Amino acid sequence: MKKKRKSRLLRIFLLLSVLFIFCSVLYVAYLDQQVIKKFEGQRWKLPSKIYSSPFLLSHGLNIEKGGVVSRLKRLNYHPVKRPVRKSGEYYLTEGVLEIYLHEFAYPDRLQQGVPISLSLSGKEIDRLVDLSLAEDLEQVPIEPEVIGGFYEGTWEERSLVRLSEVPPVLIDAIVAMEDHRFYEHGGIDPRGILRAAWANLRARSIVQGGSTLTQQLVKNFYLDGERTMNRKVNEAIMSLLLERHYSKEEILETYLNEIYLGQNGIMGIYGVGQGSWFYFGKPPHEMTVGESALLAGMIRSPNSLSPMKNLKKAIQRRNLVLESLFAAQKISLRQYIQARAEAVSGRRVKERLNAAPYFVDEIRQRLAAAYPGDLLNSGGLRIFTALDVDLQKVAEEKLRDGLQALERQYPHLKRGEPERQLQGALVAVDPRTGEIRALVGGRDYGTSQFNRVTQARRQPGSLFKPFVYLAAFEQAANGREPYTPISQVEDAPITLQAGGRDWSPQNYDKNYLGPVTLRAALERSLNAATVRLSQQVGIEKIVGTARALGVTSPLKELPSLALGTSEVSPLEMAVAYAALANQGVKREPLFVEGISDPANLRVDAADTNEAEGVPPSAGVSPQAAFLVTHLMKGVIESGTGQGVRKLGFDRPAAAKTGTTSDERDAWFAGYTPDLVTVVWVGFDQNDPVELTGAAAALPIWTAFMKEAVAAKRPTDFIPPTGIVFKRVNENGKLCSSGREEAFIEGTEPTESCERGILRWFEKLFF
Repeated sequence: MKKKRKSRLLRIFLLLSVLFIFCSVLYVAYLDQQVIKKFEGQRWKLPSKIYSSPFLLSHGLNIEKGGVVSRLKRLNYHPVKRPVRKSGEYYLTEGVLEIYLHEFAYPDRLQQGVPISLSLSGKEIDRLVDLSLAEDLEQVPIEPEVIGGFYEGTWEERSLVRLSEVPPVLIDAIVAMEDHRFYEHGGIDPRGILRAAWANLRARSIVQGGSTLTQQLVKNFYLDGERTMNRKVNEAIMSLLLERHYSKEEILETYLNEIYLGQNGIMGIYGVGQGSWFYFGKPPHEMTVGESALLAGMIRSPNSLSPMKNLKKAIQRRNLVLESLFAAQKISLRQYIQARAEAVSGRRVKERLNAAPYFVDEIRQRLAAAYPGDLLNSGGLRIFTALDVDLQKVAEEKLRDGLQALERQYPHLKRGEPERQLQGALVAVDPRTGEIRALVGGRDYGTSQFNRVTQARRQPGSLFKPFVYLAAFEQAANGREPYTPISQVEDAPITLQAGGRDWSPQNYDKNYLGPVTLRAALERSLNAATVRLSQQVGIEKIVGTARALGVTSPLKELPSLALGTSEVSPLEMAVAYAALANQGVKREPLFVEGISDPANLRVDAADTNEAEGVPPSAGVSPQAAFLVTHLMKGVIESGTGQGVRKLGFDRPAAAKTGTTSDERDAWFAGYTPDLVTVVWVGFDQNDPVELTGAAAALPIWTAFMKEAVAAKRPTDFIPPTGIVFKRVNENGKLCSSGREEAFIEGTEPTESCERGILRWFEKLFF
């Protein structure tokens, strides 16, 4: 009986043993597949990074007002007290700024890391020289900054490197400190485990780890951070499997790109490629022996051994690494002494991540239709934009400060609930290219993510009026009945039929001036005169003109359209005003300039007009556009926009105030030859602001533009061919003492005021 029982137990034991072995084999096979699948697939989820525009250094640029040094610091350049020798250095003395540029890959070109010299006249760039070639340059770009990104979970920042791109001394240092038997074991090191156990037993605490470099890679690359026996078993098995399938060099290269090296705000710094940039502002192959030792020494505990966290500990750890390298004869005595003498900087790198949240949201929305979510969030795309980081910062500050100032000055604007606060929007566009240079969709992104630049639809009020005058001037440009700036229109009460009802527009101050020139009507923003002109020109032609400039929202063909009663977005108004500034050539708003993958291969056709199949269009004639610009220069000099001059903006500019009839919306749009800015102020709930565009939006526009263009030399608007200038008096006659006015060639007056005086004398005496 006992024998039968023993025999049964033996069979059960053997069966269970076979079953255990079978399951173990299956489990090992499963782990083997996991090892191969990830190692040979997409190894890392790389965040997609959004870049600002490069900053152009050019003749006449004021480096102080342009914030050149602060940009260099943000981009990890560091000052030196002698002429530059290495990438990432800059040297500033009286009259000269030297910069050794970083190498940077754009979607369409590689910018070489070369030393350049800027000769300064005062604070302005007088001469640009490529020191490597001793050649003069017209302009030089400083590489763009990261302003945001798309990612899953946490932001793991990596700059992937090949093993051949890493200095051998860094590899020697890492192997010496983390796993000196790396080239001898097969994934796990029993000798190392026993040595660590004995050291820990003697110290009665954990002072050493027995994990190999391969095990560290498996732990970080394949497994979670849970500390269990099951995880340790998996780690050991997968380490053996990894070593079975792949060479030491392949494992080491993956490890070098995987290791965690610290934190920069929301970004985790991973891999020696990103670590070398973050801590030393250079690629790995340019690191010195001392820097290599410092980086290798941080791996054990980057958040406590970082020079940014504890400079003394970082230096002590570096010196320990150098001693190990010297003892292993990996560096010479001279290298050891020089490396110990290297200065270590505890400087902190400033990253303006999520510097433009409304803009970043707009980028995601525009790309979501063309790229799948997993590619956007983890494909490591490099998305290049035209946003200027400093302009964006100024725009955010001036909008926020301007709204707060309005609330202090006009208590009725103050609201207690954040969602009911006075709101605003600002967008700045380069009229020559359509590039979005700054975009602020509201006063506080944390409170409201609604982007008022692109999503809000508001009545533009008087901001629409220039399109009426443009439609009139277009007639002269096309050879029809000519309207000129001195053509007269009646400013008097008018009643029209609109939707079966009488409509009687009134001037803002309810005063009427009788016959006025088109210049006076636009400068003073006269409603009655503008409506009467719109009836003469035709509402359908005004709609066509607005469409040609880039207005896409529905426009109701009613008489009130001339006063801006159809709702539009601030972005549409910026595009339309940019066409006016660009001599009638309309450019689509340009958000994305190019996209490349982690290998720097272009993966887009670029979000440009040409790439989208929409070439820049001559929306209106350049002559008609220039006449409107010339009139709007008068708005600032002697019209409703005079506050611009009173607040200290003294450059050539054209602008228009915008106020809706019930004062729910306040606008100001204006431009210099190279920057168009539109500002809107109002309440999301459509409560009346009870202020004009000149009172509410103009101060914000002026404060922004004063800083936005301060670094560049002033320029004026260049008239196109077919424009002539004549001096005319108040009666529209040629007069040497009159005001200079612009005309489309062939429409200028011919009668002289002097000729009228001569006739009077003839009648009097003859």
